[in-house]
Amino acid sequence: MRPGSSNVIQAIRSSPTDKEGLGAYKRGDYATALNKFRSLADQGNADAQNKLGVMYEKGQGVLKDDKEAVKWYRKSAEQGVADAQYNLGQMHRKGKGVPRNYKIASKWYRMSAEQGNARAQNVLGVMYAKGQGVPKDYKLAVKWYRKSAEQGDPSAQSNLGLMYTKGQGVKKDYKLAGKWYRKSADQGNASAQNNLGVMYDNGRGVPKDYVIAYMWFNLSASNGRQGSEKNRNNIEKRMTPKQIAIAQRLTREWMEKHR
Repeated sequence: MRPGSSNVIQAIRSSPTDKEGLGAYKRGDYATALNKFRSLADQGNADAQNKLGVMYEKGQGVLKDDKEAVKWYRKSAEQGVADAQYNLGQMHRKGKGVPRNYKIASKWYRMSAEQGNARAQNVLGVMYAKGQGVPKDYKLAVKWYRKSAEQGDPSAQSNLGLMYTKGQGVKKDYKLAGKWYRKSADQGNASAQNNLGVMYDNGRGVPKDYVIAYMWFNLSASNGRQGSEKNRNNIEKRMTPKQIAIAQRLTREWMEKHR
């Protein structure tokens, strides 16, 4: 499978009518997939319309064309496909193929979120937290983060942990913050890994433990999170050589277990 394809496949839904097209997509045979999806999309198949939109957005088997992607996402979204509603929300939020418009984006995210789309629920939470296209409302942000986090979305779990850390929309609770950071960190979310490291460094919500803090900072830094390497280096100054060796071993073991 080509790099990045798994994320796109997750964003589209399979149905019996597009099994051949989806199989071609998974193999990286974008020309065949495009033909199959286009044929079905032209007949009004909502799932195929969304998939065709994905291919235009990614430039897979066709020249990248955000406006054409928006066209197909809209056709699918208007038929109620939650993934297409999320994708259309993304286009409006980022200003891809259409002028950036947070209010319209929030409309499509909400429609998708109300159907249970975890990614849409998380982004809708972000929009409430930032006041983008909707009035700023931390309680509603928490509501949507929680719905997404309970479905296992790592970004939402990290965001919910942050709300408990800051006491925004909920009572400040470091123990609950640590719980949600850990769920997210165990899925490889770099921000949650860094924040969990901070909690172990300070002994907030978890026992103070420089070894475990170092491990999480190290993992976060390896995932490219800015600032985590500095945090790791700072805590290293307070550790013995033996503690550092243990933390490095724990990092390797975690990476081996979760690869």
